[in-house]
Amino acid sequence: MTDFTLRSDVSVELVKHTASDHDVLFAARVSTSTEEAYRDAARGDCEHQGPECQWSRCGLSDRDKGLINYLMRDRHGSPFEHNSMTFCISAPIFVFREFMRHRVGWSYNEESGRYKELEPVFYVPGPGRKLVQQGRPGKYEFVEGTVEQGRLTVDTLARAYSDAYGWYQLLLADGIAREVARAVLPVGMFSTMYATCNARSLMHFLGLRTTHADAVVPSFPQREIEMVGEQMEALWAELMPVTHAAFGANGRVAP
Repeated sequence: MTDFTLRSDVSVELVKHTASDHDVLFAARVSTSTEEAYRDAARGDCEHQGPECQWSRCGLSDRDKGLINYLMRDRHGSPFEHNSMTFCISAPIFVFREFMRHRVGWSYNEESGRYKELEPVFYVPGPGRKLVQQGRPGKYEFVEGTVEQGRLTVDTLARAYSDAYGWYQLLLADGIAREVARAVLPVGMFSTMYATCNARSLMHFLGLRTTHADAVVPSFPQREIEMVGEQMEALWAELMPVTHAAFGANGRVAP
């Protein structure tokens, strides 16, 4: 069959955004002070004028930071929705099947196996991936596997991927439609999608799909979707550092 690629990582790129801490402030202050809200919305006229200026990097007053923290603490959530971030994510299909359970505040477009021939890129767990599940349902943990278990897992997946993609190519070569031929492909195959969200929907995602010492509500995500979440969070923290800090300071619970 055609050569194929095995990957143990995922990738996340911030494609575009309109997201800053000031977006939270102007949305919140329209409730009590329309003029002040307009000033927050126009904070591009800050003292750091120039192409290097990013609103989220312009200094907020203690009053501004206190307001964001208050909104997060008391779970006034709607001001955190007035922003947008679009990510390009490359990950195994099984990650996207979990990801798309997040429906409120998210929009998705994924590459189509109906309209293009899919590339032979597949996932295998890396050396640090815990392989063995111990315990009963609802109370289990993952532990390190042996070197032999790791080798068996990678070798078995590689053989399965090779066979499946070979059958896929065979069907295509015989004139079978792409939308039919793709049925032989496994969920370990990589796909790419655009995912658009706001800060509130992203915080809800992070609360469920990442583990963190600051979280007051425990979560038990599959490691591969957590890898995606970690990269998304790092990108978001650069855009909205005060909002991100308030999220962590208040137990990583979405408002």
